[in-house]
Amino acid sequence: MAADNTARLCSRCHREQRDQLRTPPAQLRDEFFETDEFRAAFESQHIGKVFKAYRNHPRHLQLFGKALNQELLGRWLGLTQAQVSKLENGKPEQNLETLRNYARILHLPQHLLWFDFPGQSRLRITRRAQDVSAGSELGSGNGLVVPDKDAILVANTGMDTLELLRRVRASAIDSSTIDALDITVEQLCCEYSHADARELMKSGKEWLGKMTELLNNRLTLAQHRDILNKAGMLALLVGCLENDMGDVRAAEATRRMAMELGQESGDAGIIGWAHEMSAWFHLTSGNYRAVINAAETGAGAAPSHSVAVQLYGQQAKAYARMGRAEEVHQALDRGRALLDRLPYPERPENHFVVDPDKWDFYAMDTYRIVGEDQLAERNAHEVIRRGVNSEGVLTSPMRTAEAQLTLAVIAARRGDLEEATALGLQALQSGRQSRPSLLMVSTELEREFDTYGASAGADFREVLADIKRAPKLNIPGENISST
Repeated sequence: MAADNTARLCSRCHREQRDQLRTPPAQLRDEFFETDEFRAAFESQHIGKVFKAYRNHPRHLQLFGKALNQELLGRWLGLTQAQVSKLENGKPEQNLETLRNYARILHLPQHLLWFDFPGQSRLRITRRAQDVSAGSELGSGNGLVVPDKDAILVANTGMDTLELLRRVRASAIDSSTIDALDITVEQLCCEYSHADARELMKSGKEWLGKMTELLNNRLTLAQHRDILNKAGMLALLVGCLENDMGDVRAAEATRRMAMELGQESGDAGIIGWAHEMSAWFHLTSGNYRAVINAAETGAGAAPSHSVAVQLYGQQAKAYARMGRAEEVHQALDRGRALLDRLPYPERPENHFVVDPDKWDFYAMDTYRIVGEDQLAERNAHEVIRRGVNSEGVLTSPMRTAEAQLTLAVIAARRGDLEEATALGLQALQSGRQSRPSLLMVSTELEREFDTYGASAGADFREVLADIKRAPKLNIPGENISST
């Protein structure tokens, strides 16, 4: 970092600390909501009282020295201070969609609410039931318990997966079928962060094959465009999974397929994500100038989509590795400004949407590279905290692994080689992995160890060498961790 840049960095540090309150904290454990004030508020079925209990929570008093004010809560919810005050002190809000929106933004646990979300239930699913049910999974990102995929389909369309497949095979395409396909594709994209990569890729390819078959049938113009869109999203998903497992050639071919489908359907978001994948591939290959070009092209193709936020993040990562600190901050500022203008996503766990949690993950990487260790460490701890849902289940193993490697790098820089080795090993032995990204960040830790001599971090180096030697399509730890 340039010596004459200290004032800018100081102001940025202050702004980053302030930005901790830019969005509601995600992945809050159930214990957060187990106060007497919260219990009384939920029992009253009055969302305003829930707001008040939330603002005055002891956690906020401990972290910030005071309660959250109504203006801040209103900013999160898209309300004015006066509107929050009216909700807290007036009659209970009765509009179901409004209540759902507030609960979604604040990550309120489903089982405590007096209303349901579409396809979700307030009833707890026991851990044993989840273990024996092949389709069941814990919700991620919003603290809600999500039933199996068929329950989501039935709740929203009245048909289960078998009925959907029957209609697809019979080419019985109507609005309900299109809706069911949309839900199915979105659910697959939501499973990216934690599902077994091979199993998810198999499902993605099977559904992609069904979509391409449908395109050969007689469809209306709108139906044809919808199917193209879903095929494009599936191609993006499959390409990401192929790259995670180290099959770079297949991933690039699938990425090009997604690009063509996006161009044919006129979907700027798919086009943007195809460029984002290109930027990602170049980043993990060390082609940093190509990252800049791919990101600029993608942001130009989808300037108002959330993918543009991630493209700015990829730019920042590349600039950081090129030693261009000024451009790093400019890219981060552009990405943050766009993110702040976008609505909070309904399903932030979808791999192809960008939410504030994902942005903090990207910023963590750039802070680590440019040596802003305090900010990198803060973001890493936050990424790890948010990577565990309210049930204590790891929902973001890949982000968590990179956060652990970030903390390992910082520990090595401080001279704590034992801590750095332990954190590094923990990251390498995690569950769901993205081979290129894991190797990229692990190599950075290896270079930090190099400064202390060839024997430093020996255990970490040994495991990393084994991963590098392993066949690309048989990397260890493909299954999600149970912790």
